[in-house]
Amino acid sequence: MPTVTVNEMGKIVIADEVIATATGIAALDCYGLADMAPRKVMRDSLSGFLGRENPARGVDITSLPDRLEVELSIVVSYGTRIPEVAENLREKIRYTLQDTFGIQADKINIHVQGVKVPGER
Repeated sequence: MPTVTVNEMGKIVIADEVIATATGIAALDCYGLADMAPRKVMRDSLSGFLGRENPARGVDITSLPDRLEVELSIVVSYGTRIPEVAENLREKIRYTLQDTFGIQADKINIHVQGVKVPGER
């Protein structure tokens, strides 16, 4: 369900995929995050097979009329403190959503799906 913002000039409708893309791009800028883990394996595998990078990989957005929830599936770099990475990630996502779209997430849930070891592909 798209996010709708209404003001005196009219309404702005933002698709969940747009929010997911911006969230994924912002997340990849965070220290300690090695990669995003695919949540929708078929979609993300097909994108990779076709040679297209999917910036929304590992991001699920649930938007309801009264709330916005973000689910992130991530892979962290070996040796980083996972609680710090998660908190930095939450702060970055909150800032990006507010600054870019003027919206706030009610929940930002982070699922650590793996650890990337140096030298590992």
